[in-house]
Amino acid sequence: MVPTQKNIDILSIPYTIVYMKTLSLSDKEKAAIKEIRNSMINFGRCPSLRYLMKTLGYRSPRSASLLVNKLIFKGILRRNASGSLQIIKDFENKGNMQTIDVPLLGTAPCGMPIFVEENIQAKFPVSTKLARPPHKYYLVRAKGDSMNKKGITDGNIILVRKQSTAENGDMIVALVDNEVTIKEFSISPHAVVLKPRSTNKEHKPIIAVNDFQVQGVVVTVIPNLEE
Repeated sequence: MVPTQKNIDILSIPYTIVYMKTLSLSDKEKAAIKEIRNSMINFGRCPSLRYLMKTLGYRSPRSASLLVNKLIFKGILRRNASGSLQIIKDFENKGNMQTIDVPLLGTAPCGMPIFVEENIQAKFPVSTKLARPPHKYYLVRAKGDSMNKKGITDGNIILVRKQSTAENGDMIVALVDNEVTIKEFSISPHAVVLKPRSTNKEHKPIIAVNDFQVQGVVVTVIPNLEE
């Protein structure tokens, strides 16, 4: 059975660059950014104003709304055409570690390439030891257990190198019949096979024929991104 699009949440690219060292953020603002970021990672959406009101200790949603507007004004957040929020710049100070900002991608419509601005929710600094220039990278959140033998479990954030080719044995993000999945890539003169690596025997290999695209190669699982 071909996995449905729910098997993986593909989730961000900067819209503008904001240098955080020039900004003064209050504790409430930092707490709000953290709640928004964690909600995007864990649930694929921005938290409601009422949720922010409760977690930040406000008495009305209007106070939370004003705080969000301040973060938009400061260039931390951006409201897109659909009305949802994007994190433009992470506020955390990573010291002298060399990093690049890697987008966390949201759910892609069927048949749409993953790496497009419409899918962006947030971005995070990732060490250049993992995300090596000049390649492009993105982050996705895996769902399900089809690759748990390879250390990819439900909810993991995966760092992916954007590319359209793969070698035997690579773990890839693939678009198959307009649906997205993570599988192990295997090619022979006769067929491309996408293999699950799971303790769950319900997952079966996918034989890819015509409508198939490699959208990236898995680099690693990123631990504790939500913390």
